[in-house]
Amino acid sequence: MSEILTIADLKDLARRKVPKMFFDYADSGAWTESTYRANEEDFGKIKFRQRVLVDMSNRSLESTMIGQKVAMPVALAPTGLTGMQHADGEMLAAQAAEEFGVPFTLSTMSICSIEDVASVTKKPFWFQLYVLRDKDFVFNLIDRAKAAKCSALVLTLDLQILGQRHKDIRNGLSAPPKMTLANIIDLASKPRWCLGIAGTKRRTFRNIVGHAKGVGDVSSLSSWTTEQFDPQLSWKDVAWIKERWGGKLILKGILDKEDALMAAETGADAIVVSNHGGRQLDGAASSISVLEEIADAVGDRIEVHMDGGIRSGQDVLKALCLGAKGTYIGRPFLYGLGAMGKAGVTKALEIIRKEMDITLALCGKRLVTDMGKDQLRR
Repeated sequence: MSEILTIADLKDLARRKVPKMFFDYADSGAWTESTYRANEEDFGKIKFRQRVLVDMSNRSLESTMIGQKVAMPVALAPTGLTGMQHADGEMLAAQAAEEFGVPFTLSTMSICSIEDVASVTKKPFWFQLYVLRDKDFVFNLIDRAKAAKCSALVLTLDLQILGQRHKDIRNGLSAPPKMTLANIIDLASKPRWCLGIAGTKRRTFRNIVGHAKGVGDVSSLSSWTTEQFDPQLSWKDVAWIKERWGGKLILKGILDKEDALMAAETGADAIVVSNHGGRQLDGAASSISVLEEIADAVGDRIEVHMDGGIRSGQDVLKALCLGAKGTYIGRPFLYGLGAMGKAGVTKALEIIRKEMDITLALCGKRLVTDMGKDQLRR
C-alpha cells in the first residue's frame, strides 16, 4: 500500500490481478479510442496559477452535490460489470464510498443488484437508469430504487445505441466468462480472482435476471440486453421518468451546449457533462474541453457535474475551476477495486483527496468551493 502513490499504480496492479476481458472492458473506448485518450490528455493542457504567502491553514474539501453534503466533490460513477473486477464489487465499492463520505452510483448493468447494495449500506446511494424497450421493467427498476431509498436517479442519455468496443468483441466479453481455452489459460493466472468469484453467488446481471420477462438464465440475457436499449428515447421521456421517480434527477451524457439548454428545461436537478468515458462516439470532444462552455450557458439554471478522464485530484480541481459543481470517477475506482478490493477503492479516493488538498493550498485557497477560473492560467 505504501508504494501505491497514483491512480496509475492501481491500474498497473489491477492489470495483473483481473482477467483480461474484464480489465479491458473497464479500460477501453470505442473504435480508435481517440476520445478515450483525449479525455485524459486534455486535462494536461490546463495550467494552474501558483500563489504564495497566503494563509493555507484549515483547508476543507467539503462541498455539496445536488444538495447532499460530500467529503469532496467526487462521486463514484455508474460502471457496468463492476462485480467482475472483484467479487461483490458493487457492494464493496458502495461501502468504501459511504465510509469516505462520497456518493456511490449503481449501474443498471451491475453484477450486484439494487437490493444487494442496499443490504450492506446504511446511507442512500444513487442509481443509474437505462431506458429500455420493456417499459414495465423500467418502471420496476425505478420502483426498486425508490424502495431501496436511493437518493438520486441518474438517467443516462447517451446509450440508445451501443458503441462498438473492439476489445470486448475480440475478448468475447460475457459475465461470467465463457470457458474457452484462452479464458481458461488467463483465469489460471488469476487464482485470487477465481476464488473470490467462486465464493459468491453474484456472477451475472442481478438487476435483470429474475426481474425481466423471459430472462431466466445467462444464455437469454445476452440477447435481451442487445435488443433492449431503446433507440427512440427522446426528451419527452424525461418527464414521465421524473414523475415516476419523484426525487432528485441527474441527466448524464450531455456534451453539447444545445443539449444542455434543453436539459435545463426539463426540471432535472443536475446534468453530467460526459461522453461515456469515450466508449460511445469516438471522435467526439473530450468532456473537459466542452465543460466551460456548457457551465457558462446553463450553470445558473441547473447544477453542472463532469465525468470523463479524471485520473487525479488535480483533474477534479480543474473541472471545478471550469464550472463543475461535482465530478465522477469510474476507471480510478475500478482500478482500485480490481487491485485490492474495498481497500483499493478507499486508496483511490485517498490519492485523489491528497492531491486535491495539496493543490488547493499551492493555488492559495483554503476552501475547495472557492476554486474558480481565476485559479487557472488563461
